[in-house]
Amino acid sequence: MKKSDQHSRQGQLVARYGGSIIVSDMGKNVKKRNWAFVLYPESAPEDWREQLQKTGLQCAISPLHDQDINADGEPKKAHYHVILCYAGPTSFAVVERLTKGLHQPIPQPLEQVRGYYRYLTHADNPEKAQYSAGDIQLLNGFDIRDYVEMTKSEVMRYKRELLAFVRDNDILEYSDLLDILMDGGEATADLLEVASNHTLMLTKYIASRRYKATGVSRGDD
Repeated sequence: MKKSDQHSRQGQLVARYGGSIIVSDMGKNVKKRNWAFVLYPESAPEDWREQLQKTGLQCAISPLHDQDINADGEPKKAHYHVILCYAGPTSFAVVERLTKGLHQPIPQPLEQVRGYYRYLTHADNPEKAQYSAGDIQLLNGFDIRDYVEMTKSEVMRYKRELLAFVRDNDILEYSDLLDILMDGGEATADLLEVASNHTLMLTKYIASRRYKATGVSRGDD
C-alpha cells in the first residue's frame, strides 16, 4: 500500500472517531482516586504540562477548548479539562494543593473516568463544539482501557466499522489494516484493540475479498 493512501485512509478513520461523571457531594473531606479540574492557560505557568508530568500521576489532557459557547451566546475562555488518577483514594486537600500550584480552580472528584474522558472531546454532547480525540494528550502511561472494558455492543459496533472500512477501501492485507490503525494513535486505539482480538475473523474476511478481487488463493488463506 502506498504511504499516501495509508495516510488518507487513516484520516478517514480518525475523522469518524473521537451517566453522572462528577461526584455531586463536593465536601472537602471526600476521598477519591480519580479527579478532574479545568485549566485556563492564560493563568497557568508556562511549564504546567511538565509540572504535571513530574507528579508521576497518570493524566489525560483534553484538546484546547477554544470554541465553547456560554448559554448567553458569549464565547467561553479557552481552557483544558484534565483528569488526574492517583494510586489510591486521595483527599480534596491534597489535590487542591496541586491545582493551586498551577493557579487553577478547585478540583472535582470523578464518579467514573470513562464518562469524563469522553467529555474531553464532547463525544456525547453533539450540541457542543466537537474536538478531536487524536488531540488528547496522555501523561505517565494513562490508558482509558485500564479503567473500562468495552461492552459487547461496543465490540460489535467496532467490528462492523472495521469490516465496512476494509470493504470501502479495498484493503487486501491484514497488515495494511493494522498499520493504519496503529498510525491513527489514540483516535483509533479501540479499533486496534478489537482488530487485534479478532484476527481470525478479519484475516478470513480480507482473504475472501482478496480472492474475489484477484481469483488467487494463498496457502495461508
